[in-house]
Amino acid sequence: MDKEPAVYILSSGRHGTLYIGVTSDLLGRVYQHRESLIKGFTSRYGVSHLVHFERFDDMVSAITREKQLKKWNRAWKIELIEARNPHWEDLAETMFGFTSKGE
Repeated sequence: MDKEPAVYILSSGRHGTLYIGVTSDLLGRVYQHRESLIKGFTSRYGVSHLVHFERFDDMVSAITREKQLKKWNRAWKIELIEARNPHWEDLAETMFGFTSKGE
């Protein structure tokens, strides 16, 4: 499988707790978060809904963007999410066929 660098934002729900990450395997990384396979912030706070992502040609660009987004204030992050995903839909459900926890 080809590596495809991406920056992603996960949420615990609409206007909930946010997490910004970078990966070269979006499907695999989102799966890890959803199944709480990675102990830490996202598993502790139930942050598993993919609400935003951006793909890049190279990892350096993705990491640069991740650092930029992490410096943004919360209002800017919310505006970014709502520009493409106004209802805060879990994009992993439509992109990868994941179902909500408990289903």
